[in-house]
Amino acid sequence: MSRTALIVGTLGSTLMVSAQAHHSFRAQYDAEKPIEVTGYVTKIDWMNPHVYFYIDVVNAQGKTESWAFEMGPPHMLEQRGWKRNSMAIGDELEVSGTRARDGSLSANARTVKLRATGQILGAASSEGQTITQGTTQGAGSGSPPAR
Repeated sequence: MSRTALIVGTLGSTLMVSAQAHHSFRAQYDAEKPIEVTGYVTKIDWMNPHVYFYIDVVNAQGKTESWAFEMGPPHMLEQRGWKRNSMAIGDELEVSGTRARDGSLSANARTVKLRATGQILGAASSEGQTITQGTTQGAGSGSPPAR
């Protein structure tokens, strides 16, 4: 086997495994279960393949729940004007999104509203919608203000 064929075969196998490992929106989230929660940021993971953030939310029974939210990849968020510090630990957020199919306290974020400023930041959602400054726009458009 030639060296070129070996390299091409290895690269192809690697890409296939990566593609299989990446989940689809429909496999993980239920578009029929929209959610809206308000809470305080406890953790932010700004890394590929998706940005995750975590907020503590007080539920109807007065108990604190820790929610995990998935957003788009960093490069897509950055194209929309996000920066690593667009949200910070302790910020109060209103988040709308789509709940996980498994019923866990996790969701795909669609919009993130900073309560202190009222800014609405698009989340580069896998649902193909981005909402910025209160206007619904197609994916790939809009630029939230930097913080």
